[in-house]
Amino acid sequence: MASINARHYEAMAAVIEKEHILNPWFTPRWVKEALCGIAHMLDRKGLASWLESYGEAKNTPGKALTVGLVMAGNIPLVGFHDVLCVLAAGHRVLAKASSKDERLILEVSAVLQSISPELGERIRITEDKLHDLDAVIATGSNNSARHFEYYFRNIPHIIRKNRNGVAVLNGKENKRELALLGQDIFTYFGMGCRNVSKLYIPEDYHLPDLLSVLDDYSWLAQHNKYANNVDYHRSLYLMNMQPFLDNGVILVREDKSISSPVGVVFYERYSEIDTVVQELETRKMEIQCVVSVHPSVPGCIPPGTSQSPLARDYADGVDTLRFLKQLT
Repeated sequence: MASINARHYEAMAAVIEKEHILNPWFTPRWVKEALCGIAHMLDRKGLASWLESYGEAKNTPGKALTVGLVMAGNIPLVGFHDVLCVLAAGHRVLAKASSKDERLILEVSAVLQSISPELGERIRITEDKLHDLDAVIATGSNNSARHFEYYFRNIPHIIRKNRNGVAVLNGKENKRELALLGQDIFTYFGMGCRNVSKLYIPEDYHLPDLLSVLDDYSWLAQHNKYANNVDYHRSLYLMNMQPFLDNGVILVREDKSISSPVGVVFYERYSEIDTVVQELETRKMEIQCVVSVHPSVPGCIPPGTSQSPLARDYADGVDTLRFLKQLT
């Protein structure tokens, strides 16, 4: 392992430090955050527990199929989990990486090749159109999903659309929990499908209390593209005379929508938690994860964990590994 580190350290360090020049959203801080998330996902005991839950693999090397991956590029290495699932199922990866993220996924693939040549040989990254596939997993916007559904209609597929994280507050969160909620909102500039973009708050909740804690993320306003987004929406709301709260780094606005623009988080007040639970169920196709400490919210995760998914935390709630294992 030491020799592998020596072989790849300089190349990986260069990608981490220079990526923001080509993609300003992929700062060294967020690239390192993504790599730490992958390390968390690849915990040996966690992986063993994940794979054991599926029993003995039905796929043998001789039956390996080619699975196409159309990767998103909204946050660093967002397509890694799909690569992991395809390899775990015994298949081959043919991936079309986003131009925003291809340098990172290529470098991680090179590391995997050094660790296990057998695994590395089953990963191919291409700039061409995907063809000769046995199955496909494609991630994109709601608009691109319609194209994917038609283009890949004749082969087994998983097509993912836009989703976002939401948070349900009960008004009793302490400062530490609110600070951790800030991680769920601001990590990757809020551009991930697991980032919290919508808050459900009690009717009497005092929003300035939350904003005062989120002031700790004021350093984000030094990032030009993020600050431009905040400035743009601030100007837009002011011109349209739409009310909002502003602490200089995030705009907080009342809105029933789940998905908010970069630099904005929406909120909605509630009087009964059962009403929120019912709405979360009704709108589950828009929601990737729910952050809450409220005991009445089913399936929620604690503040500060939305960007640290385990291998078993599948996007859109679709069991990717089971889908891959059942291919014939």
